Amino acid sequence: MSQPRSDHEVGEPLSAQLARGDLLASDCPSRDVLKHLTSRWGVLALIVLERRVHRFSELRRAIGGVSERMLAQTLQQLENDGMVARVAYQVVPPHVEYSLTPLGREAAEKVRELADWIEMSMPRISAHWDKAGLSSQAAEERDATP
Repeated sequence: MSQPRSDHEVGEPLSAQLARGDLLASDCPSRDVLKHLTSRWGVLALIVLERRVHRFSELRRAIGGVSERMLAQTLQQLENDGMVARVAYQVVPPHVEYSLTPLGREAAEKVRELADWIEMSMPRISAHWDKAGLSSQAAEERDATP
């Protein structure tokens, strides 16, 4: 018989535990949401959309380095997770706008806090890269290697 994972779960019905999710379990669907929200492009899209409604081309210009394909895929994932609302206007030429849902606003606030911490901590992070003889590009390439 397995033990409860925390004091909070003592006496909690299994259905409530399952509904909440368990990120540490390999088959937990909440991992997909985590992946979508914390991907490089997911974080940046949420931060940009937190400011205001954007058209696709505006988002692409605001998020340096993202390809059209990756941005479209990211926005679709965030829309499927209930974070982003997509409104298509029936005009010529087509006009599509993206905005955050209330759930997306909550998520954007959280990832913005992480992004702000990263920005504020960059001098300390860079010092570690320097000590290890890495540039930001070398660190990124090292992390991408399986």
